[in-house]
Amino acid sequence: MSTLPFIPILAFCGAFLAVCMPSGSRLRPAAVAGAATLAALVLAISEFGHIRTGEIVSERFAWLPQFGLEIVWRMDGLAWLFTVMVLGIGLLVLLYARYYMSQRDPVARFFAYMLAFMGAMLGVVLSGNLIQLVVFWELTSLASFLLIGYWQERNDARRGARMAFTVTTAGGLCLLAGMLILGHIAGSYDLDVVLAAAGRIQQDPLYLPALILIALGALTKSAQFPFHFWLPHAMAAPTPVSSYLHSATMVKAGIFLLMRLWPVLSGTPEWTWIIGGAGVCTMLIGSFFAIFQHDMKGLLAYSTISHLGLITVLLGIGTPLSVVAAVFHTMNHAVFKASLFMAVGIVDHETGTRDMRVLRGLRRAMPRTAALAIVASAAMAGVPLLNGFLSKEMFFTEAALVGGTEDWSMAVAATLMGIFSVAYSLRFISVFFGPLTQEIDHPVHEPPRWMRFPVECLVLLCIAVGVLPQRTVGDVLAVAAHAILGVRMPEYDLAIWHGLNLPLAMSAGALAGGLVFYIFLRRRANLRDRSKVPVLHRLKGAQAYETCMLALGVAADTLMRWTGTRRLQPQFRAIVAMLVLAPLLLAAPLPGLPTFDPGAIDLPFAALWLIGAGCAVAAAVKAKYHRLAALALVGGTGVVTSITFLWLSAPDLALTQLMVETVTTVLILLGLRWLPPRARPQALSGPAPASTRWRRTRDLLLAAAGGLGLAAVSYAVLTRPAVDTISDFYILRALTEGGGANVVNVLLVDFRGFDTMGEITVLGAVALTVYALLRRFRPARESVPIPVQQASDVDPAVSQSPAGQANGGYLLVAGVYMRFLLPVMGVIAVYFFMRGHNMPGGGFVAGLIFATALIVQYMVAGTDWVEDHLRLRPHRWIAWGLATACGTGLGAWLLGYPFLTSHTAHLALPLLGEIHVPSAFVFDLGVFLVVVGATMLILVALAHQSLRSHRMPVAAARAALPSALPPTKEIL
Repeated sequence: MSTLPFIPILAFCGAFLAVCMPSGSRLRPAAVAGAATLAALVLAISEFGHIRTGEIVSERFAWLPQFGLEIVWRMDGLAWLFTVMVLGIGLLVLLYARYYMSQRDPVARFFAYMLAFMGAMLGVVLSGNLIQLVVFWELTSLASFLLIGYWQERNDARRGARMAFTVTTAGGLCLLAGMLILGHIAGSYDLDVVLAAAGRIQQDPLYLPALILIALGALTKSAQFPFHFWLPHAMAAPTPVSSYLHSATMVKAGIFLLMRLWPVLSGTPEWTWIIGGAGVCTMLIGSFFAIFQHDMKGLLAYSTISHLGLITVLLGIGTPLSVVAAVFHTMNHAVFKASLFMAVGIVDHETGTRDMRVLRGLRRAMPRTAALAIVASAAMAGVPLLNGFLSKEMFFTEAALVGGTEDWSMAVAATLMGIFSVAYSLRFISVFFGPLTQEIDHPVHEPPRWMRFPVECLVLLCIAVGVLPQRTVGDVLAVAAHAILGVRMPEYDLAIWHGLNLPLAMSAGALAGGLVFYIFLRRRANLRDRSKVPVLHRLKGAQAYETCMLALGVAADTLMRWTGTRRLQPQFRAIVAMLVLAPLLLAAPLPGLPTFDPGAIDLPFAALWLIGAGCAVAAAVKAKYHRLAALALVGGTGVVTSITFLWLSAPDLALTQLMVETVTTVLILLGLRWLPPRARPQALSGPAPASTRWRRTRDLLLAAAGGLGLAAVSYAVLTRPAVDTISDFYILRALTEGGGANVVNVLLVDFRGFDTMGEITVLGAVALTVYALLRRFRPARESVPIPVQQASDVDPAVSQSPAGQANGGYLLVAGVYMRFLLPVMGVIAVYFFMRGHNMPGGGFVAGLIFATALIVQYMVAGTDWVEDHLRLRPHRWIAWGLATACGTGLGAWLLGYPFLTSHTAHLALPLLGEIHVPSAFVFDLGVFLVVVGATMLILVALAHQSLRSHRMPVAAARAALPSALPPTKEIL
């Protein structure tokens, strides 16, 4: 097994460890994050020996191979380059963040988010399966949402996070659809298979839909026109986040996707117009807008948009040399843009502002930071002997060749973009010149040494690549470009001097033109006071986004007014009405009803259901005035249902239904205490109004019609001719492949274990949701247990009477004896759990039995006794249950089997002999733990609040005890 899967795993493990660190310290979470990143970087660099020979390092794990779904980790030259960029720049950003972040911030959470973001980006880069890539793609959107909205108290952070998340996840949905089409055309979702099917894909009629959908995913993620508006609003994030997001992650994900699928999708007019057209618009609009920004981070944000557009244009041109130039500029942009953002963070950290209308003369107070920022901005502008100049000159070369001698539009657009980039670079470095600003009320000085160290490393790399390109990045560029182009790899020269030619003239023209344009704007247009972008100030993508979101909100509200209601009765009425329509909708596919034979009626069974129907009708009548009686009658229908399952030879269902009725009855009983009291029958005088009688009659008829309709469908399904069903599959394979004779249990924990995993996850989530909604209403802790009679509706004088005292004492004594029921029911729960794989029972039933035992203790002793003596921690039960169930599946996966594959071990034990222990037993244990934990958590949430208004003072509780009994503490 290669070390490839451990690269993203280290990042996610580092995120988990970082979030466990104390929030008041910056050193420990930063050290954990840095160590995890450094370890992953070492693993990635160690793979270069294999990568440089053209080898593709991969590791596969079976997931659902029959559907083309495998966990595939794949590293070629392109993936290696992006992996090293993500980890290398990430390591420097983490070191920088150690000094940038304030101790007042939740620093542990920050580093955890950063490592999770890093792991998601590594997952995108190293995925060898299209669906796997989309999963990590969406994880980057989620992690960036958390990072951009890190300062939750700020409105601009929340707005920017929502905007980025909405745009990028919408693009992610389009990408998923495009990947599904692409995999359908290629016949597999494996990346190697897809890359080898380029000819078949481009000739398929579905090529254009797939291209459009994938392009939407890539363009939204990389902030390309017309989706560029979200990136400037992401500047509300902390500067380390902005530095990382704009240089090596997030926005580079779309670029990586275009490079990864370039062999498959490029070379057609549709590719050139969609990708190239979006890139041209983006690089011109972004560079022009950047000139007129007043926030230093805002200027860099629009410059990022512009440079991403430049890379997209190169990929859209589609020639092999343009791809090499795109890869080269991706590397260079990551280096100088990360250093520029960190330099801005230093300025903000030391001065308290990023407003270029205020900042001046900073080179006098921080000369080293100023020198670093000036060199990095010169690389961004394309000044010779710096890395940005080389890749931009390659861009000028391809732009001049794309139209030949007849069409110079691309060359003009490229030169114009170069002019704008020089102008905004000069605007950026203007804050370091002139007299030192007097508007800052504290002395400005250089940052700590190690805060400036990451900037120094990156600027040094800008110079090294600009002076010695072949020796520094020649091999890396060749390996990465070869991973895209393969046999179409062109010859190129990374020399810093190619003689006097057209690209050099374009570079010189861009430098001179940018200088003249900046001087003109500074003298005539007054950049310091201008609040609007000339000509294009009405092109506000953010405003269009807000308008669309507002329109969607209004439309949703209108739809809710038409079709929705907050009242439960109309909602139930609509549901029951659908039961009336069900027979009509299913009439065609179902066979006709068989002839009814009165002699075939089973009289005991009919009597049973007559009792159930009577309970249901009586519950409807009693619910008007007496909820407790109605609940008891509803429980009667549940018991009848349990007996019905037993009658029809379904003991598992009967047992489960009976335990569910027991648990839910108690939970609903506690929930009823939240409802307002209803009027007693004697409080009503005279007949009900005509409208009330009409409503009740209508609801009765509708309920009867719905019940009869559903009964007709059930009868038609149950009496249709016997055909081969999927049940035969499970019956034949339950014992031989699942290791159990109880088909129902084997079905739940083996054949459909993934469904059960999802169900217990939902159960745990529901319990946590109920607890979260009700926890704020929890009262103070109880001083003494409350007598079981719950005499809230009884006059206090009665509770103080001798009869009341005796009754309370007897109930407390009964409660003491009821505690002996707990171990007995615990043994019963273990019995049903152990026998579940071969006989009726299992983890779900056993969990309900044990939960019932605990509920009894709550009922007779109060919540405090159970919490203090049994020390239950429902959250931990849920967590351990999910971990146990998931660990069972991961164990099979690590051994090379599909997730949750069951295995039966044959153990020979002393005295017991040979026993069979299926791995599904451990999975069933996880189900048991989740059921108990979820039930107890909901019970605690409801019971605490239901007892809020019924707590007796300590003195009154002691007075309720008979004198013959020992004190409360001795009893309990």
